[in-house]
Amino acid sequence: MRHRSLLILTTVLTTGALTLTACGSRDEGGTTGGGTGGKKTTVIIGVDAPLTGDLSALGQGIKNSADLAAKTANKNNEVAGIEFKIEALDDQALPATGQANATSLVGNKDVVGVVGPLNSGVAQSMQGVFDSAKLTQVSPANTNPSLSQGDNWGKGEKKRTFKSYFRTATTDVIQGKFAANYLYNDAKKKKVFVVDDKQTYGVGLGSIFAEEFKKLGGQVVDTDHVTVKEKDFSSTANKIKSSGADSVYFGGQYPEGGLLSDQVKKAGATIPVMGGDGIYDPKFISASGTANDGDIATSVGFPVEQLDTAKKFIADYKAGGYKDPYAAYGGYSYDAAWSIIQAVKATVQANNGKLPENPREKVLEAMSKVAFDGVTGKVAFDEFGDTTNKQLTVYQVKGGEWKSVKSETFKD
Repeated sequence: MRHRSLLILTTVLTTGALTLTACGSRDEGGTTGGGTGGKKTTVIIGVDAPLTGDLSALGQGIKNSADLAAKTANKNNEVAGIEFKIEALDDQALPATGQANATSLVGNKDVVGVVGPLNSGVAQSMQGVFDSAKLTQVSPANTNPSLSQGDNWGKGEKKRTFKSYFRTATTDVIQGKFAANYLYNDAKKKKVFVVDDKQTYGVGLGSIFAEEFKKLGGQVVDTDHVTVKEKDFSSTANKIKSSGADSVYFGGQYPEGGLLSDQVKKAGATIPVMGGDGIYDPKFISASGTANDGDIATSVGFPVEQLDTAKKFIADYKAGGYKDPYAAYGGYSYDAAWSIIQAVKATVQANNGKLPENPREKVLEAMSKVAFDGVTGKVAFDEFGDTTNKQLTVYQVKGGEWKSVKSETFKD
């Protein structure tokens, strides 16, 4: 991916061997610049994700992909004199655990940036902790717009509350509208039943979808809610069957989404269930005991497997021997970690080849200028810390597998 040649910096870059001091766990024997044969300074990139529980398939992919970025940087000597490592913490998809993890990562002076979390609700509990410490946070998966644009974004009053927050995934403002346009204009569905899981991500995505669907001329025939970790959604399924809806939109994650799809079809409603990136996982399909061909999901970006920019990532991930797949957010996690690595690189180069005594603030300042061609395409951030990449894809279950059916750059 030629990472060295791709970073765009506004600072004049110094060259030559870099002598690094101050931050990090110093290996015995001291720290010297790369190419001198001396020991390197260890700099840690934190990772927060659900590494156990129902969403662990996504969380493990996030952790492994960030780990691969760190190992690639070390192999390439991306920042001379620095050895990158990750410290991965399990938030179990719980906000309280995420907040405790944030406090732990802030307390480790070697941590210069954090990749994660997966869930928008977890992110809400972490943002203030990171921001107070000026510790950079880059989520590969959060899509709720309020995280970057404030609670009044829907009224057009956008305000960046936490300057330490960035993300490589596009927001639900884009995803929800994209989904509504596809369901109404491409799938030709006109009467949708909207369900959410009462969580930050699901409620936000469902409401944005519903608003856009109605603007297009579609009808939201009814709405309902399910509870995370419950298994019996037959009441909701029966409501959907009797509503006359020709489709279902679900705001939530794949464990509940797969069960909902199964029970809707068992109730006799032979209609597609659609959702966002939260259901785009093979486990959505396996969670349903009934064939759910025709169900639809949107996800951020273009299919990684179809991107020329992702070929090396895919090959390196396979060669890395990771037990779990990189899953839906692998490419975005790699790019999130790489953006932190590039911010560290810029900080060192702007400081005469030395890492500042307290590097977090300088790394945070450098993040707003980071731009490079990554696994998922062009990686850069706007004034809110949101990705400038607005690419999305529609997937459909065909023959028991997710297949991409449409990819485009969405224009609001």
